[in-house]
Amino acid sequence: MAQNNPSQEQDLNQLLKVRYDKLKELQESGKDPFQITKFDVTCHSQEIKDNFESMEGQTVSVAGRMMFKRVMGKASFCNVQDLQGNVQAYVARDNLGEESYKDFKKYDVGDILGIKGEVFKTKTGEISVHAQEVTLLSKSLQILPEKFHGLTDTDLRYRQRYVDLIMNNEVKDTFVKRSKVLSSIRRFLDSQGFMEVETPMLVSNAGGAAARPFETHFNALDEDLKLRISLELYLKRLIVGGMERVYEIGRVFRNEGLDTRHNPEFTLMELYQAYTDYHGMMDLTENMYRYVAKEVTGSEIITYGGHEMDLSKPFERITMVDAVKKYAGVDFHEVKTIEEARALADKHHIEYEDRHKKGDILNLFFEEYVEEHLIQPIFVMDHPIEISPLTKKKPENPEYVERFEFFMNGWEMANAYSELNDPIDQKERFEAQEALLAAGDDEANHTDEDFLNALRIGMPPTGGIGYGIDRMVMMMTDSPAIRDVLLFPTLKNLDK
Repeated sequence: MAQNNPSQEQDLNQLLKVRYDKLKELQESGKDPFQITKFDVTCHSQEIKDNFESMEGQTVSVAGRMMFKRVMGKASFCNVQDLQGNVQAYVARDNLGEESYKDFKKYDVGDILGIKGEVFKTKTGEISVHAQEVTLLSKSLQILPEKFHGLTDTDLRYRQRYVDLIMNNEVKDTFVKRSKVLSSIRRFLDSQGFMEVETPMLVSNAGGAAARPFETHFNALDEDLKLRISLELYLKRLIVGGMERVYEIGRVFRNEGLDTRHNPEFTLMELYQAYTDYHGMMDLTENMYRYVAKEVTGSEIITYGGHEMDLSKPFERITMVDAVKKYAGVDFHEVKTIEEARALADKHHIEYEDRHKKGDILNLFFEEYVEEHLIQPIFVMDHPIEISPLTKKKPENPEYVERFEFFMNGWEMANAYSELNDPIDQKERFEAQEALLAAGDDEANHTDEDFLNALRIGMPPTGGIGYGIDRMVMMMTDSPAIRDVLLFPTLKNLDK
């Protein structure tokens, strides 16, 4: 970040002093804006513009931040920004009165005003409010940047999101759309008979995903706890309890790195539906993505990073083995042993670890050769059992499981299973995960005895899926980085 030179610092300090002096003068004259507790807003800026024909001549009350002011003797113009946009106000001394107009002329860009007046159109054709009353609702004691560093200082934008939202309308629009994504998901799932639930964030056993958890200590019980990395195991308990269709939208926490697609806390949605399988999850995903895209963007065709993605067509479905065969020219159906898999990996310069089995190496080929090609919506099905500890085996080929990952733009957007409901099989898989933990894999799962007990009670055949909501919002808003769709992303502490 560029540093101000001493003369700039001195000028800034003088400008700030002027603002504090203005506040003191207001307070001493009994006009302290911070004593005002409410202002009755009757409409927003865009409502006035959209409904001008019916609102012309009507008295309205608007409120927002003054972003521009031009004083011209006995009459002035200012621009007030609210949630929906901005509207011009015409402020004349004859309408406001001598003293109020004198006060108005001292107001600064950044101050929050309430304006009451008639809707009209200026000679230049701009829809405006002819002010009858102007109320200072909050005094801004800091100076807004002119263009917030031309949008180049992204770190400062993330740290001071409140300024970013004020200065950049497209940023505000992104977060309005994020809210619409969440509300449209809820509407869609509610219409499908799903129930929204909440499950614990503080857990003794963070399972359901391959990730390193954050750890904390609960003083009252003198116990170490973890922040959840997934929503899965509690939601499945609810399926055991007979709730049949449940979903949760919530924060999960993974003690991992930061990049354009990863933040240590992020929003995950998981849903579980009794009496269906991963094919049912594919149908649901296809329908939900179309619904959300239409609700949020107005179209079933979206553009991200220059790529046009058509959600209106049936999504392609391909097995992981066939995808690797298509893009890497390697057919894992012909690979019978781990030695053969390692030889292929060596030949193709794929790095692997001693603990990796044949299915792990297949997945490494997929990541290296396939993912970047998966631009259009596609379901990659039938993953190897080694990378899917909670998934039902394919009856005709138990080396693979009934799982898919949903891809767009080369990114994994969702992960779904025909859920494993055999407690004996699940116990064996937990034991295999424990062996991986002992071998140094700090992302492997611990055995969850209570979850095993729930499966012994009996869980019906179930389809389950997890969606990365932040990536979905990125896609719907054409945002290049996950930080652009998180209001307050994780950032390094500048004090360190």
